[in-house]
Amino acid sequence: MLPKTELDPKSDVPLYRQLHKHLRSAILSGKMVAGERLPAGRELAGHFGLNRQTVSAAYELLEEEGLIKAHVGRGSFVAPLPEEKVRLDWEALIPAEEASYAPPARTISFSASRPSETHFPLEEFRATCREVIDSPEASNILQLGPAGGYAPLRRFLLEKARERGAAGPDDDILITSGCQQAFDLIQRVLAARGETVVIEDPVYPGLRNVFQRGGARVLGLPVGDHGAEVDALERILEKEHPRLIVLTPNFQNPTGTTIPESARKEILALARRSGMVIVENDLYGALRYSGVEIPPIKKLDASGDTILLGSFSKIAFPGLRVGWAIGPRHFIARLTEAKEASDLHSDQLSQAVLLRFAISGRLLAHHKKMLTAGAARLKECLAGCAKELPAGSHFTRPEGGMNVWVRLPESLDASDLARRAARENVSYLPGRYFAVSRPQPHALRLSFAGLSPEHIDYGLRVLGLIFRSEYSSARRAHPNQPAPALV
Repeated sequence: MLPKTELDPKSDVPLYRQLHKHLRSAILSGKMVAGERLPAGRELAGHFGLNRQTVSAAYELLEEEGLIKAHVGRGSFVAPLPEEKVRLDWEALIPAEEASYAPPARTISFSASRPSETHFPLEEFRATCREVIDSPEASNILQLGPAGGYAPLRRFLLEKARERGAAGPDDDILITSGCQQAFDLIQRVLAARGETVVIEDPVYPGLRNVFQRGGARVLGLPVGDHGAEVDALERILEKEHPRLIVLTPNFQNPTGTTIPESARKEILALARRSGMVIVENDLYGALRYSGVEIPPIKKLDASGDTILLGSFSKIAFPGLRVGWAIGPRHFIARLTEAKEASDLHSDQLSQAVLLRFAISGRLLAHHKKMLTAGAARLKECLAGCAKELPAGSHFTRPEGGMNVWVRLPESLDASDLARRAARENVSYLPGRYFAVSRPQPHALRLSFAGLSPEHIDYGLRVLGLIFRSEYSSARRAHPNQPAPALV
């Protein structure tokens, strides 16, 4: 018997592929048995609101796989399965989650928030690797490392944090596999029993997903033009008793916004009164291209209870996966126990290479080049947005980071337009990828750091043409709507 399902016409997966996947799973799991007649194409098309060609395309794929057999004049029937094809229904056992969008090759991609590999200093990196491997410590570095991380790197990072006032005498540090592992470990230690967690909305989906998968009760805190909205947080705290809040105060992903110092102090005061833990994700703080640096929340926190996360991934080599968490010694001990339960040991080679890259002065030189290149890319992106977006659009104007958040006129759907843009070999991520509880179907993220200024200019001209064309069509369909001003 054909199980019930729903197809998503807004998905990036074609409808015939969705239908094929559903039918294939039903056959392989035994929910549809050998000899069972499949619904006629006309009948199935009417059931799902599809055209018959879509159903025919799905049936053709099943027949190519030997899962069904078509008989002229009689219809299509489930074919007998060889014993080795009878499988557990893994899709039912582990329901699929929405995958992150991967643009095809040769696409101008505004989708990935990462540095451009064209600026990786490969010769300097090779020299650094040789120095580490040729050092007297090489044998020890290649041995199993402690879960807490490579001790010399831990000392180096903690000392640097103390120099800038972002760590106190009672703080300790844990090296993690990027900030993503730090989020996961924090969830295990502080929010493993359904506790309430406040996160920004919109937010980087990897952060949202790690707490939701862990069973936490996740509340979205609206993000405005100046970062997380303090008034909204105050209202949340009046009704809820969250265990922790996770914030990205500098150049937040996806919006690029920054929380002002005054608001950071207000958030600290609210947290102190409510007993809420603050987790400060400072992944983008080192990518300030203009303006004045704002002290981290960790530095402003006289209690020392704020947990600070950092990483090399945005200023050096993201593939080496080296991040860290700084916080009260007791908390870091518990975090280290959770990490040890997960992976036992630590990759010391990547950590030793990054330490050598830093103390040699090569990281500082590379960082300066990254800031120059990032500033040029951000300038091009903002200029392109101002020139190409349709009237009524709004976009953030960050002073650093890797992302610009765009809100198109509300008559436009960023997901629909993304499919049109993909056909022109330009990609971006629609706002729905980042929503917690406030869907913004007309919003999108532009990640500019991995593109050259020339590609940014061309990509925005393509997007602008698509957006303006669709907006003009929407205006013709609703001629009485007032035309909003570009802001």
